[in-house]
Amino acid sequence: MKKNLHKGHRERVRKRFIDYGLDSFDDHQVLELLLFYCLPMRDTNELAHKMIDEFGSLTNLFEADPIVIMNKCNVSLNTAVLIAMIPSLARRYSTNKFLFEKPILNSTKKIGNYSVSLMLGRIVEHFFIICLNAQRKLIESVLVTVGTVDETPIYPRKIVEIALKYQATSIVLVHNHPSGSFLPSKADIESTKKIIGALEPLNIEVLDHIVVSGNDYYSFVERNTLAEYDRK
Repeated sequence: MKKNLHKGHRERVRKRFIDYGLDSFDDHQVLELLLFYCLPMRDTNELAHKMIDEFGSLTNLFEADPIVIMNKCNVSLNTAVLIAMIPSLARRYSTNKFLFEKPILNSTKKIGNYSVSLMLGRIVEHFFIICLNAQRKLIESVLVTVGTVDETPIYPRKIVEIALKYQATSIVLVHNHPSGSFLPSKADIESTKKIIGALEPLNIEVLDHIVVSGNDYYSFVERNTLAEYDRK
């Protein structure tokens, strides 16, 4: 009897997702549904509560290392890997959708939203350049370098090479601050000025530098950052 009730619960949860989507779910219910597909015989509702409590939030859980998830939550590596894949899957979906559609990024809002999608789920610093054509249409987003939790090296020469390779008429610089504020550092500002100087003789415009933190972003152009810095 208990087994039949358990089966009925899972069917009801799945039907609720099909009918209404995840927006109607609490965080623990989202995780419970996900766990159905790797734990067919276990009470995933109770486990979902325990896992979120262990990491403090569903986001923290998704961004954790699989080995840490496995050890802290007493689950198999198979389960831990499925959970840890979620941010990367979301990012792949989002960026592939943008790349397939080749959007026109002709406003700060469009550039900022696209930049946030590039950084979804990344737990160390990444530096990208977004290459655009003369109509500000996306050509390619190129990962330039990967750093640590709070630092990534930027080499102007490499950025010049990438911009020329993709025949960009303009580019946007994008990096993330996964561990804190999206406010740019002094090093961020100095490196931006060097990159602008390196690309200027080639008539390749740096449209903006976007710093992403979570779902928020900082635009150098919107905040007039380089001009403010020069006046100090």
